[in-house]
Amino acid sequence: MSVALNCNISFIGGGNMAQALIGGLISRGFIESQIRVSAPSEKTRNILREKNIEVFSENAEAIAPADVVILAVKPQVLANVLQPLHGAFENKLIISIVAGVTVDLIRQLTGATRIVRVMPNTPALVQTGAHGMYAESSVSQEDRQLATQILAATGLGLWVERESQIDAVTAVSGSGPAYFFYLMESMIRAGKNLGLDEKVATALTLQTALGAAQMAISSDKSPSELRQNVTSPNGTTQAALEVFDRAQISQNIQTALAAAQKRSQELAQELSDKVQQFKN
Repeated sequence: MSVALNCNISFIGGGNMAQALIGGLISRGFIESQIRVSAPSEKTRNILREKNIEVFSENAEAIAPADVVILAVKPQVLANVLQPLHGAFENKLIISIVAGVTVDLIRQLTGATRIVRVMPNTPALVQTGAHGMYAESSVSQEDRQLATQILAATGLGLWVERESQIDAVTAVSGSGPAYFFYLMESMIRAGKNLGLDEKVATALTLQTALGAAQMAISSDKSPSELRQNVTSPNGTTQAALEVFDRAQISQNIQTALAAAQKRSQELAQELSDKVQQFKN
């Protein structure tokens, strides 16, 4: 955080993801006076005031002294928010966590050239996020380092080489928490059907998910190897996995993520078309 700690950061938008980043930055040594937030909701501004964050209703006022501006608004309002600010981002690094909005579209709306696009996910709310990051080759290594340090406040940040890969990031990690929640729901329901109390089934499922993830992160073995280590020949785990294989669970997961990637591409195109209509 050595580079980031010397920066003033302004957020346009103060929702859950912005608040997660703010909390992560402060926990890593950031001073509240270095952070400014513009938000249209008085309720949101009050929440941030309670955290000693300076808040504004006007975006231009919030970003004026910023070295870094983080865009954290809903995609459908982005054009309305940014067009009045065109030209106000000179000498500022923009980090966008707005889903489906391309670097080129942000450049058109802001006139800026120093832009990093990020696809975060909701575990950022508990500082365990997984963020896909992209910037064009014209963005300096210093700006990339700065963006990496800022996003590290809420989890893991990984760079992709092509912007089109952000759609794959969306499919894998952006939507990914929902897949694991779906599996948890199913395991809890199965535990209840097998005679366990719901609280017991829930606690066992969640702790098992946490433990498996931690094992996979800390081990030098691949998830495939770890699965094989748990699977005794003709044992209980094998009996369950054989059912998964007969149902083609692995193939279905791959098909599902391909569908998520395709939908991400479609939404990005729909948003781009709407913005072009707005500009015209």
